[in-house]
Amino acid sequence: MSSGPRLIGYLPVGYPHLEGSIDAAVALVEHGVEAIELGVPYSDPVMDGPVIQEATQFALDAGFKLRHLFEAIRGIRSRGVSVPIWVMTYWNPVVQYGVDRFADDLLAAGAQGLITPDITPDSAADWIAASERTGLDRIFLAAPSSTDERLRMIAEASRGWVYAVSTMGVTGTREDLDSAARDLVTRLRAAGAEHIHVGIGVSTPEQVREVLSYADGAIVGSAIVRAIIEDRAEGAAAVAARLAAGIAD
Repeated sequence: MSSGPRLIGYLPVGYPHLEGSIDAAVALVEHGVEAIELGVPYSDPVMDGPVIQEATQFALDAGFKLRHLFEAIRGIRSRGVSVPIWVMTYWNPVVQYGVDRFADDLLAAGAQGLITPDITPDSAADWIAASERTGLDRIFLAAPSSTDERLRMIAEASRGWVYAVSTMGVTGTREDLDSAARDLVTRLRAAGAEHIHVGIGVSTPEQVREVLSYADGAIVGSAIVRAIIEDRAEGAAAVAARLAAGIAD
């Protein structure tokens, strides 16, 4: 498995405000999260569960603009954070901003690359070209329902790692991770994927440990966002410390 980041924390940019999201990201890293996934608030978040939707809608209502994403990345970097920062965004905002312009600004701000939940490699020619030019990671999602042919396409087109969706449906914490996640990782490795992180439904130290027994990394989203909603950066710090302590061995 990869020696890269094992514990990846997700949070939306702009919640409860721009500086607050920067503070929360820094707190996550200071308390053991090994990489950051920054979510871009979007008006039609078809993949996001209710907790993340609440936070992203709040950010949109408060006036989030796409330029705030790059400001947030620069702000996090200015605080001495050196861990990888990946951005998760639905594709329409990137198109509206301009694919090449977005890639250039993402690289200049200090991010590693982009997670694109709603485009597939066969419909991502513009992004593949822009990421080849800039060297940015491009992370496509693989689902349990994906065919073996689709998994081979995703493994070949992705750079950095592949996002393995643990279960069908929207994001949110779950008591038990679907066994489909383990099967999906096995199929992705057979398809040629070298580095695989599992997300959606991962929320406890026990689940993170379970995921790390067969995948390279675990992505925690809704549990972190709920903690930020309840107690801002202090909440992020507490949940990060709990998750990190659970995998310290």
